[in-house]
Amino acid sequence: MGEKEGASQPPAESSCSPADASSPAARQDERLALARIAARGDARATRHLLEMVTPRVLGAIRAVMGPGHPDADDACQLALIGFVQALPQFRGECDPTQFAARIGVRVATATRKRAHTLGARTDLSRKPEEIQVTPDGLAAARRRTLVRSLVDALPEEQGETLALRVVLGWSLKEISAASGAPVNTIRSRLRLAKDALRKRIVSDPDMLDALDLGEDP
Repeated sequence: MGEKEGASQPPAESSCSPADASSPAARQDERLALARIAARGDARATRHLLEMVTPRVLGAIRAVMGPGHPDADDACQLALIGFVQALPQFRGECDPTQFAARIGVRVATATRKRAHTLGARTDLSRKPEEIQVTPDGLAAARRRTLVRSLVDALPEEQGETLALRVVLGWSLKEISAASGAPVNTIRSRLRLAKDALRKRIVSDPDMLDALDLGEDP
């Protein structure tokens, strides 16, 4: 009878519900496992991992460059290539999607700077037929364009850190994990970036007015 009662008990594995298997932690573990396999050159794991990270990368790039920027798709492709090339150095300290998004932000800022240097492209947030012309909408679009241009003028690491923090809303710990830099270094980069932006904004009355900011008393 004891054996019968023991046989009726479910195995340990069945105590894990489908919800547990699809929890955020479980999905992150799956991505981390794929990243380790892909780092060894496994084509199937690499393809699967890219399918997982691409939406996050494209979203980060569009946030930095503008949703309708003509170079966004090219920047995404470059970022994904860079992501695959960087996998052997990935230490698993964050979700692979964050690691990939951070590379996307770096590529996006570099692409915008290159476009501005060459004077080749215009940052379009939307197609002309999709734009609703309202005073508030125009002012908001103007502010977004100015913020992006300000980020473009920063040194690479400061611009990347500011974009991750302000545009994507990452915490200092998340930026630290994705970049491999200590939290204090991330905090220092943010401070330097904000100081540089503050000087640039205050010295330009037109920009100060467009951003709807006032000087500190």
